[in-house]
Amino acid sequence: MPGENLSRDEAQKRAELLTVDGYEVALDLRSAVGGPEGDDGDGGPLTFRSLTTIRFRSARAGASTFADLVAPGVDAVTLNGNALDPAVVFDGTRVALDGLLEGENVLVVDARCAYSRTGEGMHRFVDPEDGEVYLYTQYEPADARRVFANFEQPDLKAPYRFQVTAPAGWRVWSNGAEESREGGVWTFAETKPISTYITAVVAGPYHYVSDHYSRTFADGTTLDIPLGAMCRKGLAKHFDADDVFLVTKQGLDFFHDNFDFPYPFGKYDQAFVPEYNLGAMENPGMVTFREEYVYRGKVTSAAYERRANVILHEMAHMWFGDLVTMEWWDDLWLKESFADFMGSFSMVEATRFTNGWITFANNRKAWAYRADQLPSTHPITADIRDLEDAKLNFDGITYAKGASVLKQLVAYVGRDAFLEGARRYFKSHAYGNTRLGDLLSVLAETSGRDMTAWSRSWLQTAGVNTLTPVPVYDAGVLTELAVVQEAAASYPELRPHRVAVGLYRRTPEGELARYARAEVDVAGERTVVEALAGSERPDLILVNDDDLTYCKVRFDEGSLATLRDHLGEITDPLARALCWSALWGLTRDAVLPARDFVALVLAHAGRESDIGVVQMLHAWAQSALVNYAAPDWREEGGRALAEGALRELRAAGPGSQHQLAWARFFAAVASSEEDFRLLGGLLDGTARIDGLDVEQELRWTFLSPLASHGVANEAAIDAELARDDTASGKRHHVRCLASRPSEAVKAQAWAAVVESDKLSNALVEATIAGFEQSSQRELLAPYAKRYFEVIERIWAERSIQIGMHVVRGMFPGLQDSPATLAATDAWLGDHEDAAPALRRLVLEARDDLARALRGQECDRAA
Repeated sequence: MPGENLSRDEAQKRAELLTVDGYEVALDLRSAVGGPEGDDGDGGPLTFRSLTTIRFRSARAGASTFADLVAPGVDAVTLNGNALDPAVVFDGTRVALDGLLEGENVLVVDARCAYSRTGEGMHRFVDPEDGEVYLYTQYEPADARRVFANFEQPDLKAPYRFQVTAPAGWRVWSNGAEESREGGVWTFAETKPISTYITAVVAGPYHYVSDHYSRTFADGTTLDIPLGAMCRKGLAKHFDADDVFLVTKQGLDFFHDNFDFPYPFGKYDQAFVPEYNLGAMENPGMVTFREEYVYRGKVTSAAYERRANVILHEMAHMWFGDLVTMEWWDDLWLKESFADFMGSFSMVEATRFTNGWITFANNRKAWAYRADQLPSTHPITADIRDLEDAKLNFDGITYAKGASVLKQLVAYVGRDAFLEGARRYFKSHAYGNTRLGDLLSVLAETSGRDMTAWSRSWLQTAGVNTLTPVPVYDAGVLTELAVVQEAAASYPELRPHRVAVGLYRRTPEGELARYARAEVDVAGERTVVEALAGSERPDLILVNDDDLTYCKVRFDEGSLATLRDHLGEITDPLARALCWSALWGLTRDAVLPARDFVALVLAHAGRESDIGVVQMLHAWAQSALVNYAAPDWREEGGRALAEGALRELRAAGPGSQHQLAWARFFAAVASSEEDFRLLGGLLDGTARIDGLDVEQELRWTFLSPLASHGVANEAAIDAELARDDTASGKRHHVRCLASRPSEAVKAQAWAAVVESDKLSNALVEATIAGFEQSSQRELLAPYAKRYFEVIERIWAERSIQIGMHVVRGMFPGLQDSPATLAATDAWLGDHEDAAPALRRLVLEARDDLARALRGQECDRAA
């Protein structure tokens, strides 16, 4: 990655100097087909021609600046009609521009750009099923420069015109509507002013479905939006475009009802693309998604809810992020926090997924709580020094904590004031760039509240507070209930919280139901909830009932005892989810032994009605066993989880989504010969569970533990690929092969990821997932030392995305001993000058390991 970074200071200086009036980008993508796989035949990367004309103005005559371009070669550079020597002005990442004219300038760059295998820039994918080639672009935060020369920073917005020459038989899409196609040359309409990172091109023999959205406004005008959705031809038979369009139309209705700013980007295409690094990307008029959202087999309703949330998240970006864009990545939250919040908000109010706030509380906030307790935690408004910082800040703070805080802000200023503030924000800053103060000023106007103190507490400080109920009883009556607020010593800020406190008791019918509730403003170390004094003694006190604030929740001893026996009897699904989330927090904080959390899951998860919560509990229970359980209890705990999972699998309704979820969990925790015989029987048809359809995706799920435990050999894994010789099948095949318990297999997987850069991003991920198996700790032990020897080289040589995959995925966290912790500390001590982003990744992994060791000590003492 040398030379590819861009600092905030450099971007600010360039923004002060330049105004960009427009881009004309011509790409010739005919080289994508018919050539050698992955290279140009001489060992170099396979390239395409990129011809870019940039019209811009300079504030000063004679000034110098640079354009961004990451490319194997440049054939010509012309500035204001003067030819420049590419060997002199291009260094591989930047084009030097000296002697600018005051006022208008024209730059033309004719380059050879490389197709990508890492999901960054112009990604090229060859479908193993039919040999077809598919292309798409992915740029955030700064990879448009891998496709065309530009000024790669969010505050130098401009209109774009794209022209693409494509192979015969292909279709091409971009942000703008298609204007013409002739002789394989596709021309697209000029866009509105947008940032470089949200421009897009998608090209190939995609399966495309069209629809239409129309909206008539109060003034009688009508907005017509052509809709499109696409995927690879091999996925066409699985593509439920009707449901994608349904959610899309519901979202467009919601945002037009509430934003009072018509969708500004013309058409609305959505492409589900292969080997995608992210969940999705909000390119205006050309949204891209990972193709895993096209479901090849049966999935639970939680998967459809997740897809709907992502569709709406990206749609919210059309206003928060695309129409109005942050000035620099410091204010990334101005788009991501809002999109994360608005995705859930719109989904709950406009679609069939009305329980979306349960998922938000149980899933999204868990991501935030974890991130906010890492040593790399940061305020929601972060200090982003450069692009490497920016890449790592697409995290649980920027997304989920920010969204949680916005949810609280809506309660603080009121829904109407919040939405009116958004409307004024769009109208004031359309097609422009903003900072934190721009949003706070309109919210102060619409709400009449001082936003400065709120911002200081919630946006400009890091860390999560803990709220604990402290009850006092007398003769069966609650005489006083206080809420005690704590903060970590490293981030001691005590914040104002608007919380609901719920009192629950068991009913004669055996339910655990709420009988009293009070809202209170928690401030400082101790706040008394006066409204609940005099209540009958509860069996459970739930602080942050209804999930109004962002905090960790603790329980008093009586409440914790109630949960151990009766958690599954709580009648309200959101309250149950909040209790589960709090219990998982106790486990991660080494307060609740991991074996106790596993026991709670075995006792109560079978009664859980919300399938998303069930699947989250499965993931947490497995993590409790792998990371936080004492090593000498893991075998016993694994047997208990497998037995419990099989019991629930057999008890679940035939063909139900609960049955499917428990089947997957059983495969994930299977550990005995008997377990493996059942999985093998379900694969070969000699065993059967009524209603369980063992379709292809579930077959791979069942084969995975058989491979990692040495029950299924290479021939069996190859035979499964023969059944499913598709892109998805290939990824499963690579993962299963790398998971086999063999020294030779591990050496081969290590070499494929660490010593070579031939694998695509998707196959790097699959190989790492197979390499790291919790049942193979001894087999993986020799790689702990090697990890620390190679990561600095990996970070220097690979793209940021691949570097992140390797540094995170290959960290020896399964070697959970003080010795590994000491080795990590030694590397950090010896590499204080390493890239800050690399050190951050290692620090985060170290923190996870230290937390695991504390959890194991807690569990060992149980």
